[in-house]
Amino acid sequence: MNEECGSSSIQPASIQPASTDNQSQREYNRHRRMGQSTLDCFGSATISEAIMKAMISMALVLGVCGLVAAADKAVDPVGTWKCEYEIGGQQRTSTLKIKKDGDNVTGTMSWPDQDEAKLKDLKLKDGVLTFGAERKLPSSDTVINVEYKLTIDGDQITGKGTSETGGQKREWDIKAKRQKSDK
Repeated sequence: MNEECGSSSIQPASIQPASTDNQSQREYNRHRRMGQSTLDCFGSATISEAIMKAMISMALVLGVCGLVAAADKAVDPVGTWKCEYEIGGQQRTSTLKIKKDGDNVTGTMSWPDQDEAKLKDLKLKDGVLTFGAERKLPSSDTVINVEYKLTIDGDQITGKGTSETGGQKREWDIKAKRQKSDK
């Protein structure tokens, strides 16, 4: 073992300290009872304290890195999204347009047989877009309120649409892609 004070070599607990004064002996015995080894030149510093400091430092570094990564993945809902889904065995499409004005998010949804309908209660929180839209069926005067819950991941959206007609609730999966011209 290196006995110079500038060294950071570790003395195992089984080696008696060179000093025989009562304070050193009590410190040595305390560490030994706790199953800890002392570090050269640091008196009461222990390996477990050094490990704990290293773990805390690492946790802080990882926490800061996690915050930076989360900020980098900020969700951008703005654009025109081509939605595809299936209801009653039939493939369907719709177009979702989202705009952002400051902190406000607004949008419309249109279908091949219906012009744009303004989105209701549009909210974006933690990458999840929720809103309602009125779907007017062309063959009748029927209006269906549809609720959407969509998760944005880059240029992809996945989620669900739900509606209730005639006392029966329907739910379907939706997939959407942001149109290239809007990126």
